[in-house]
Amino acid sequence: MMRRILPIILALLGLGGGAGAGLFLRPAPDPGGQPPAAEHEAESAGKEDAGHAEGGPEYVKMNNQFVVPVVEKGRVAAMVVLSLSVEVEAGNTEAVYQREPKLRDAFLQVLFDHANVGGFNGSFTDGTNLLTLRTSLKEAGGLILGPAIRDVLITDIARQDS
Repeated sequence: MMRRILPIILALLGLGGGAGAGLFLRPAPDPGGQPPAAEHEAESAGKEDAGHAEGGPEYVKMNNQFVVPVVEKGRVAAMVVLSLSVEVEAGNTEAVYQREPKLRDAFLQVLFDHANVGGFNGSFTDGTNLLTLRTSLKEAGGLILGPAIRDVLITDIARQDS
């Protein structure tokens, strides 16, 4: 009999303890009526407005990585994976997200062209190679975003040989 009751009692104690801890550690309600999440959003919006007033650049991380095949002798010899961020004038973050599909397409075209001319072969992380790549990416981004784009940053790059 005790074998059946003990697990039930332990489960109820665990459930009660978890619920009690959740209630005890819950953030205090805001007297202004805003839930804590809305308060956080309002704070971050205030910080963004402060950044806009200063006129400093904003950095927009592209949502997904870019995967570029490196083809040699008709077969995929390696895959290069990159993460990119775009540096834009203050207040243009939303413009990047609105044009992201077109921007990704332009960036992919530049990356494929770079791979096809051997840009990801040998010492592909050499400063001159990366400078050439960043310049090409910035020019392609300028066609989409206009003068709002300041630079394209390569935040991660990796090559996996097959």
